[in-house]
Amino acid sequence: MPTAAPEPAGRRPPVRDPEAPRRVTLLELFFDLVYVAALALISRHLVGSVSWERAAESLVMLMAIWWTWAITTLVTDIYDPQRTEIKLLIVAVMFGALLMTTAIPEAFSSRGLVFAGTYVAIHLGRGLFLMPAVRRHPQSNQRALRIFVWFAVSAVPWLVGALAAHGTARLLLWFGALAIDYLGFRLAYPVPVLGAVPDSQRNVTAEHLSERYQQFFIIALGDAVLVAGTVFSLHHSEVENLAAFTVAFATTLLLWRIYVHKSGELLPHAIARAAQPSRFLNTAPYTHLMMVAGVVTTAAGFDLVLLEPTGHTPPAWLAVILGGPALFLTGRAAFEYEVFSRVSSSRPGGVLALLTIAPAGLFLAPVYASAGAMLVLAGVASADYRRSRGRPPEEPMPPH
Repeated sequence: MPTAAPEPAGRRPPVRDPEAPRRVTLLELFFDLVYVAALALISRHLVGSVSWERAAESLVMLMAIWWTWAITTLVTDIYDPQRTEIKLLIVAVMFGALLMTTAIPEAFSSRGLVFAGTYVAIHLGRGLFLMPAVRRHPQSNQRALRIFVWFAVSAVPWLVGALAAHGTARLLLWFGALAIDYLGFRLAYPVPVLGAVPDSQRNVTAEHLSERYQQFFIIALGDAVLVAGTVFSLHHSEVENLAAFTVAFATTLLLWRIYVHKSGELLPHAIARAAQPSRFLNTAPYTHLMMVAGVVTTAAGFDLVLLEPTGHTPPAWLAVILGGPALFLTGRAAFEYEVFSRVSSSRPGGVLALLTIAPAGLFLAPVYASAGAMLVLAGVASADYRRSRGRPPEEPMPPH
């Protein structure tokens, strides 16, 4: 009996072949360029007028920008980025993310609708694009529908906040919208009748997903490098400028070193060894968001220190200078637990050390407070090195 002819590639749903390699494509790397500008503008917004309200605004914008990247990364893990329709989708999201980026400086004033409207359009538009594209693949179609429903619900507080609210009211509405978006992902997007996305449809590819998260962390470090290389005060001596620059560079290097040490290197192996790879899908966006937020806050601290390395350190400045590394170490501890099912004492120890030096920082110049944070990170990196020196490579042991 003759076999049926294979379906033409153009008529097949753009779902990845499970056996195909999932290396990151050049288009995905090109897509990431938008986020270099986005993170830089968010860190600049934070230091425009350092306050708790500014910090909350910056966090909302970072969470929104991050979610456009994280969900697009999962799309490129599930669907074939070599297919023309998926390439068009990536380019469309890139355009939307860039438009959101342009609105960051005035997102909580005159350009709130541009920021929120574009965010909503990205997520709803992706669903409207994917559902007909995968209509011949019932599982993918139902998954796209579930996700679309959740983003349709969160669109209401996003748009109400942009159109009818200002100040604190807008901030609370947008926080609520993000809570819906993040909770929907964590719960696997349950909807009436269809239920939640089954675990069998939430497996991830170790090689692709780990590489993408590593790349975004490097983008976040790029924000710190950008600040260190461009924000030099002309009102101070060259010695003061050079000291602040050296501290900023060394801190950036230490953030990279602490991230990649063991956990960063072994992330793809840990995902591959996990009994349920979908567990990483559930946790990786949150742990990496925390680390990225720590790096962005640290970069904002560089901005303050490079512009005013001497003089008095206001409490709000100290919260940024020391809070960035503390937030990074907290996220790094959670990341380590993802990979090894344990947390090294140097992580909470580093956070405790930052809290301990905080009172003294109020009486020191900003450059000395920044140097104190750098020394704490150097201690964490040194503890990592001593723990692993002379020992065989540690095998990842993901949580069960």
